[in-house]
Amino acid sequence: MVDEHPQFNEEPQWAAYVAIDWADKKHVWKLQPAEGTASEHGELEQTPEAIEAWASHLAARYGGRAIAVALEQSRGAVVFALSKYSHLHLYPVHPSTLAHFRQALVPSGAKNDPGDTGLLLELLVHHRSRLRRLQPDTEHTRELQFLVEVRRKLVDDNTCFTNRLTAQLKIYFPQLLRWFYKLSSPVACDFLSRWPTLQAAQKASPRVLREFFRRHNCRDEDLRIEQIRKALPATHDQAVIRSSVLMVQAVVRLIRDLKQDISRCDERIEELTRSHPDFVIFDSLPGAGEALVPRLIAAFGTQRDRFSRASEMQAHTGIAPVVRQSGNTRSTHCRKAYPRFLRQTFHEWAAHSIQQSQWAREYYQRQLSRGKKHHAAVRALAYKWIRVVFRCWKDGIPYTEAIHAETLQRRCPAPPSTQPPAVNLEWKNVAGFCKLSVAAS
Repeated sequence: MVDEHPQFNEEPQWAAYVAIDWADKKHVWKLQPAEGTASEHGELEQTPEAIEAWASHLAARYGGRAIAVALEQSRGAVVFALSKYSHLHLYPVHPSTLAHFRQALVPSGAKNDPGDTGLLLELLVHHRSRLRRLQPDTEHTRELQFLVEVRRKLVDDNTCFTNRLTAQLKIYFPQLLRWFYKLSSPVACDFLSRWPTLQAAQKASPRVLREFFRRHNCRDEDLRIEQIRKALPATHDQAVIRSSVLMVQAVVRLIRDLKQDISRCDERIEELTRSHPDFVIFDSLPGAGEALVPRLIAAFGTQRDRFSRASEMQAHTGIAPVVRQSGNTRSTHCRKAYPRFLRQTFHEWAAHSIQQSQWAREYYQRQLSRGKKHHAAVRALAYKWIRVVFRCWKDGIPYTEAIHAETLQRRCPAPPSTQPPAVNLEWKNVAGFCKLSVAAS
């Protein structure tokens, strides 16, 4: 999506254009002066000293004038290293954009770093209007954006280690999967750290076991102790048991460390969220809650001029569908290329809003009555929500359900006889997360 606001369309007088094909240790660059066609090329090492020398040389050569830089990266070591130089203006290029451009101009399939650098330079010089110049948000907002993504990765790692722990316990200690609802819980981790095998747990006295369960606020400690006494070992192969115990104890330590890191991340996210200037706006949204308010703040940011219309935000998040048309054939499809974490944020929030907002629930039910599945209906609701929140974000005012309901009634008065069919919703626990879904009739 091309920016249409003057702040993003007004370009400085470029002194030169540079394309960088980044790599792990060494980058290939190509430079073309704005006044001339002769180009230069070279290599740049991925070290702060080399980048400093290269950027300083360009600044001295062109008198500190603006230089446009295209690179196949919107985030990473190269971007963060170049962002500190005010005379370098970065234009990230999506990898698929470069890949399709290469396929169109080089149908033979040949590929190398100097060739990709030349294609990037051609995109920058001749098709710059199709690219979005990188405009970093405030430090406060960017830290929040990074942290909400870091938290999701830590949660995914915790899920991965929990699945690994489950698979290992099924081999030699499957009873533990029935005794504890959640293996990553403190009580389950403490139990495995103290008694990693069934034989070790059965050797413990009832008094010690009872004190353990009471200390962790577990109910029915007598029943749990009885289950431990009556349990039978899944295997007597000590080679399997000893190797499994080593793996289980290692994974338990990793889960404990991850839990602590997630808690520290949550504390910092809460601190940044409550001190953010737009907290009041997003905290007023029904169904957002403590988990989704920071993610919504990170999604919109603080740059009001970044998007001029709600449709741009809908396309950026991946919620807006795409239309395919050829001759007399026309079809609408779900967007394939989109920021997955960003789209997931709006999808999850729209699902939560169904229980908190009357108009959202009615709209969701109308989508179901038209034959849409649950996720398609939630995605359509998220599409509507983005328009509402975009207006609140632009105007800097909190959302009010009564005002929005009055606006909907004034614009689209519903016939009194039309009532959407009742839909039963229920919360399901999927991989440790609560998901809203349609209850089976």
